[in-house]
Amino acid sequence: MILKIAFRNTFRQKRRTILTALAMVVGFALLSLTIGLSDGAYGGIIEMFTRNRTGHIQVHREGYLDKPSLYKTIDNPSAVGETIQNTARVEAWTQRVYGAGLGSVGEKSTAVQIVGVDVAREIQATRFDNKVIEGSVLAEIASHEAVIGKGLAKILSAEIGDEIVIVSQGADGSIANDVYKIVGIAESGDDITDRVVCYLHIEDAQELFVLAGRAHEIVVIVSNINWVDKVTSAIETRLNNPTLDVAPWQVVAKSFYRAMKTDQQGDAISRWVIILIVAMGVLNTVLMSVLERTREYGVLKAVGTKPGQIFWLVVWEVVIIALGSICVGALLGVLINYLFSIYGITYPEEITYGGMKFKTMYAEVNIRCLIIPAITVMLSAVIVSLFPAVKAARIMPAKAMRTH
Repeated sequence: MILKIAFRNTFRQKRRTILTALAMVVGFALLSLTIGLSDGAYGGIIEMFTRNRTGHIQVHREGYLDKPSLYKTIDNPSAVGETIQNTARVEAWTQRVYGAGLGSVGEKSTAVQIVGVDVAREIQATRFDNKVIEGSVLAEIASHEAVIGKGLAKILSAEIGDEIVIVSQGADGSIANDVYKIVGIAESGDDITDRVVCYLHIEDAQELFVLAGRAHEIVVIVSNINWVDKVTSAIETRLNNPTLDVAPWQVVAKSFYRAMKTDQQGDAISRWVIILIVAMGVLNTVLMSVLERTREYGVLKAVGTKPGQIFWLVVWEVVIIALGSICVGALLGVLINYLFSIYGITYPEEITYGGMKFKTMYAEVNIRCLIIPAITVMLSAVIVSLFPAVKAARIMPAKAMRTH
């Protein structure tokens, strides 16, 4: 009976209902957009970081991540990679060789980090060709070519066509040295990396370091970053090799992952501010509604309606409005987030985060954009309705009926 009356009251006073619902719908849409933009921004940063640098999953020799060494290599990485490729949801894989040495162009020398890449696979996995901003990418066949970082090119005053001499130490203890023609200059988005990195074809790097078909790292890209944990477990099961460590990007880049988590926790403050705004807006409209209906509640009590029934009448009215507002707000929130996921928000100037540069921020449409605002609106509506409901239930009939 009370629920039936609550329905009638909701649709009888359209102006009051619309005002209350409007506060909830706007709050829902605003919170949904905040979550969508926040998740989209973090998702974009993580995707760029993993795609351009670490990959989603990495495979190394046991202990390599904790203490990298030229000697901790993966034997027959091509066979390991093919096994990984046959794992469900794996999009691509590539292998790399790492080493340090001294790079010289003309009379200038500096320390360099040598990265040997399987060019064709690296392009497929991490879009390596997009990093080359001048010149050309490495040939797919080992040709004693090098692509150096933008910062390194400045330090060495190197240009396309120059030769870079690299001196290092081979895995057999010999002095490793060779000459490579600079065919391209790369920009990874990380200034620190760009000041030291020198990319070689993986076969050239293996020859330089006397590694003979071995690699230090296998990078795996999955079709959806949300599947990383499951794919990591699947790869471990398929390889079944205790000498190899399979790690997701969260383990590979622990400091970056912790920084992202800390930043996300700070972002929660803005969400609580929006939740408070929504709750205050609902409280204001519901309280005004009760004050406007003081005489109505007095009549109800005069004809024998119990205080508890009036209390639940007010609560149910708010709940009904909240449910309708959640439906409308969900449609509005999904639409706004969808539009921002396509067109994004373009910054006046590029923003740098963790060495990566961003020009546009995109929203993300996910279940969190609906669940969190829905729970927030419903809980805040119910909670803030309690005070007006108690006030309505305690109204004195004689005094209330004299109110105009």
